[in-house]
Amino acid sequence: MRFTSIVMSTESTHPTPELIEAMGKLADREIKAGRMLDTAGLMPLATGARVTIQDGKLSVVDGPFVEAKEVVGGYAIFELQSKEEAVALAVEFMQLHKDLMPGWEGTCEVRPYFEPGTEGICDPLAEARA
Repeated sequence: MRFTSIVMSTESTHPTPELIEAMGKLADREIKAGRMLDTAGLMPLATGARVTIQDGKLSVVDGPFVEAKEVVGGYAIFELQSKEEAVALAVEFMQLHKDLMPGWEGTCEVRPYFEPGTEGICDPLAEARA
């Protein structure tokens, strides 16, 4: 199964050199194992744009986005055997942040990809109706 891990924070601080090095080692290990397919950190909000549909109208707003409460800082895409394996990698990744950037707060969201055969997963009540 494919999973995306998305790292979000209310802070817009840059990672420390020690954290960058540790994340690089983790990524190298996972790439060599054939489990990590892609990863990247994202540029600050000021460099982006937001395209929105509201009240039937499209609008484009250049960053920064004042109303942003959480900012996506980066992502990784994995090919793994289970959700548990994906969560274990997210825990390891977040532990690096805890150890190497004391005081930083954030979230790593783990989400499986929609793939053939996963249709019922998108409906949390599917098992109850079966």
